[in-house]
Amino acid sequence: MAGFKALKGQGHFPTLFMAFLYFDMSFMVWTMLGPLSTEIGEALAAAGHIMTAGEKATLLSLPILSGAILRIVLGFGVDKLGAKKTALIAQSIVIASLLTAFMQGDSITYNQLLIVALGLGFAGASFAVALPQAGQWYPPKLQGVVLGIAGAGNIGVVIDFLFAPKIAELWGWESVFGVGALMAVIVFVAYLFLAKDAPESVYKARPKKLSDYVKLLKDKDTWWFNLFYAISFGGFVGFAGYMKVYLMNTYQADMSAFGLDVLDENNVKVIAGYFGALCIFAGAVLRPVGGNIADKIGGVKALYFFYGSVAVLAAVNALVQLPFFVAIFVLFLIMANLGMANGAVFQLVPQRFGKDIGIMTGIVGCAGGLGGTALIKTLGWSKGAFDGYSAGFMIFAGVVLIAILGLSFVKTRWRTTWGVKAGGMI
Repeated sequence: MAGFKALKGQGHFPTLFMAFLYFDMSFMVWTMLGPLSTEIGEALAAAGHIMTAGEKATLLSLPILSGAILRIVLGFGVDKLGAKKTALIAQSIVIASLLTAFMQGDSITYNQLLIVALGLGFAGASFAVALPQAGQWYPPKLQGVVLGIAGAGNIGVVIDFLFAPKIAELWGWESVFGVGALMAVIVFVAYLFLAKDAPESVYKARPKKLSDYVKLLKDKDTWWFNLFYAISFGGFVGFAGYMKVYLMNTYQADMSAFGLDVLDENNVKVIAGYFGALCIFAGAVLRPVGGNIADKIGGVKALYFFYGSVAVLAAVNALVQLPFFVAIFVLFLIMANLGMANGAVFQLVPQRFGKDIGIMTGIVGCAGGLGGTALIKTLGWSKGAFDGYSAGFMIFAGVVLIAILGLSFVKTRWRTTWGVKAGGMI
């Protein structure tokens, strides 16, 4: 694609690559509890604590919630300390959290897991560091593809679903945290030597005060972008975090109809992880494609299509009891469109708030995390209240429709005001 070719000779590729790798590793760690939810639940049950649907949703949503709030903190750190120092501090906390879970092992309690989950939120907050660090090196016309590449690090959750259940089956669930800690240390060292903050000749840092955050929060466009990203990224990370629970609760019995009855219980968990990874992969890998499409046709037009597809597919999944493989295909398409919508939203944000991209990445990223938290809790509530997920999917479809109405409300104003001088397609 032309957008990708245009990167040649521009910016600083080692930093762009490390921003991707740092976010990839961080996203893998951030969502690690999701693919291990069944195994952790069994370990707690063996110790006498059987998690309810609500408790499981709380555990899975807590890293998303803390990551959302910490995105504001790290966004502030990017402006005050620089992206690199902020990233190294956050990564240190994440490594400590991983090692804590690894060393506690089967003796860990539910409350201790909640504390670990809070620490893993620092990994999710890496979004507020990786994207501005990459974007600071490149001009406005390339922001869609650049931030799409950096943001594609969310493919880390795919790695989780592919390998975490199998590692847990072979060596125990706690070993996944040990492997994660080792990988995080390797990325930490590589990032230390390869990543660089953009020099003043390319990007002049403008440290902000708390009042600057308050000022941006008074801008109505901030809240529109919060809504749009709460839908796209919130939908992606929410479904990613809850995917294994959803598949195991809804389709475990159906697996035998497709020749999986010969597998023992642990292998069914691994297979569920593989199908979850397939769906999540679509959203992760297509994020830069969504950014590039938005560069070509405009972010608003791209979001109309992506959101519209998600609303229809979510409603279908809610209203029709789909066969297993059809449901996987629908989930695949939902995640693909949510991933591309993520890229499209962040094709628009730097054009509207280019001078405040560090803060805005934190604010909008926080909204995305809150959206993910709300989706996981909604799905958990739906399962607990109705022993199914139709209500949860319908609520999500309704919220997506609200976002589509929001686009119709703001598109003309955006295109005739700041969009005129933005430097890219609106």
